[in-house]
Amino acid sequence: MAVSIEHRGEIAVVIVDNPPVNALSQVVRQALLEAAEALDADPSVKAVVLTCAGRAFIAGADVGEFGKPPMPPHLPDLVSRIERAAKPWVAAIHGSALGGGFEVALGCRFRVAVPSASVGLPEVRLGIVPGAGGTVRLPRIAEVETAVDMATTGKPLGARKAHEAGLLDALIEDDLVAGAAAFARAVLDRPLPPALCDRPVAPPPAGFWEAAERTVSARAKREDAPLRALACMRRAAETDFDTAIAFERETFLALRGSAQAAALRHVFFAERAATRPPELAGVAPRMIRSTAVIGGGTMGAGIAAALRDSGLPVILIERDGAAIERGLASLRAIFDGAAKRGRISADVATERMAGITASTDYAALADVDLAIEAVFEDMDVKRDVFARLADSCGDDAILATNTSYLDPERIAEGVRRPERFLGLHFFSPAHVMKLLEIVPTKATAPEVLATGFALARMLNKIPVRAGICDGFIGNRILKVTRAQAERLLLSGATPAAVDAAMRAFGLPMGPFEAQDLGGLDIAAFQRKAARARGETPFAPIADRLCAIERFGQKSGGGWYDYEPGDRTPRPSDAVAAVIAEEAKGRPRRDWNEDAIADCILWPMVNEGARILADGTALRPSDIDLVKIHGYGFPRWRGGPMHCAEAHGLGNVVDALRALAGEGLAEPPCDLLLEAARRGGFPTPLVEAL
Repeated sequence: MAVSIEHRGEIAVVIVDNPPVNALSQVVRQALLEAAEALDADPSVKAVVLTCAGRAFIAGADVGEFGKPPMPPHLPDLVSRIERAAKPWVAAIHGSALGGGFEVALGCRFRVAVPSASVGLPEVRLGIVPGAGGTVRLPRIAEVETAVDMATTGKPLGARKAHEAGLLDALIEDDLVAGAAAFARAVLDRPLPPALCDRPVAPPPAGFWEAAERTVSARAKREDAPLRALACMRRAAETDFDTAIAFERETFLALRGSAQAAALRHVFFAERAATRPPELAGVAPRMIRSTAVIGGGTMGAGIAAALRDSGLPVILIERDGAAIERGLASLRAIFDGAAKRGRISADVATERMAGITASTDYAALADVDLAIEAVFEDMDVKRDVFARLADSCGDDAILATNTSYLDPERIAEGVRRPERFLGLHFFSPAHVMKLLEIVPTKATAPEVLATGFALARMLNKIPVRAGICDGFIGNRILKVTRAQAERLLLSGATPAAVDAAMRAFGLPMGPFEAQDLGGLDIAAFQRKAARARGETPFAPIADRLCAIERFGQKSGGGWYDYEPGDRTPRPSDAVAAVIAEEAKGRPRRDWNEDAIADCILWPMVNEGARILADGTALRPSDIDLVKIHGYGFPRWRGGPMHCAEAHGLGNVVDALRALAGEGLAEPPCDLLLEAARRGGFPTPLVEAL
């Protein structure tokens, strides 16, 4: 039974039990409505405690109902019925009370929680606004500033902060239900506060709404929902309750069918499925209790920090004492920086460092469960590391390489028990970036691959299985992005125009700004290796810039010029001259922002289709997750593959043919043509594993 009722004297306890997260399905909504009616009619009941079985309070809407016609009773009606109940309801919260779950709690007269709980309105992260009074009731219990921040960012508040903000009436340290029942008995002895629908909104300071709109607009960029949530909140503050409720509901319904909401739902489901891919169903991962990182540079320190953030002890291996000190200093800076920003306490920072042991002796790794190599991208160096690891680690230890471009099959050659080897491609900074490309070799055992996904869950990262090719999924598409950006320069665009167009599209940085930040020499090194393999990478302008040692910000100039101590990009006459020479004799055209974005995006999709065709990625959503979490693709666009399907694959094919006709792109590949004929990309072929 999804909802049951127990009686503790004059207190009725309503228990929601709808595993796994007590979502507000139609069955739950109906049962709660019936419970409210029955308890109002029961003269023995004086107050009601609403609690949930399992690991959380009502966590929100039932994702199984997403995209389907809503069925009564509708959530706004349920919340209103609880709010107007003759007997006061007390929401007893543990775990998370999010979205519709928190709206139900706001409908209760009181809210109590265990200290580890959290509450929030994350709807903007799905491209919508709260639809059951969240933006209208929240500013009636919390300061408008707090309410606006919660509704426009979607970030939850921990119970202690929520209590300080007035969202919770009490924290229950011991048994939650017993404490909530005792709280309910106590409030019966004094006058009840008004329901939230009967309370006013305290007016914010003059100019608040205008300042908030600027802040939210800057943060949201071209995302619609945050500004619409702000508009709902302002309506709640400036009109009566019923008018504000109607406005919120109208906004919710308008956004629910929007392209952005569809894209964000796509990402939500893709992320939800990512950590447990169906092809590994029933495969038990190995236990990871101790780890090692070989190499304490920028990437190695970031990986070690990520492991420590998850509670895993780390042994850091470096070549000498000086390198150890540099690595430990980098780790100390990471944790101290987190403490200064308030993300962790100083005590936690100290504890994180205490869990790191540094050594130059590989013999220290005899008992580790996982060793991750993060040394320089050189095949011989990496092979030497794995020869040492194979000799020093136990036979059951998993050995992983963090290579970005080198072939893991070749790195693993000669490794004893190669079934324990795989690639774990972290993205820099590794303790911040969410993406983890997991790259099995032909010999990798299924339980070792499953352990890679289990590790991602431990590290709170988004894992994607990638096949072996130059650049795996993300960097392979990045090469196309950069090539297209140069083709634009050769046909009349400027670096500043290309970067501005891609920022307008939603990227945090344009391709040329990003190259200047990371360093043009890195990609030049990769192109040199590709040419040694007989490939012909396209980067005529970048190659010339590297030849004159324009490597980006690090050298004072790359695609742009930089003043000493100033990272502001300035158009470069030297770069313009190189572009003009390379573009001599080529046709030129006028470019607007949309055309620039299309010239970069659709070839990315074409390469994504090739990646699907050769099995480097198993599903289009994996490519979307890689680009969103590793390369800053706007989440609200759903990733390049979703973007293409939403645009119409036939339209993408036509655009690619037109670009190919001008020499500005490769023609559409066979799989993309087939997908356009079928009206969508094919389902993954799991047997490709």
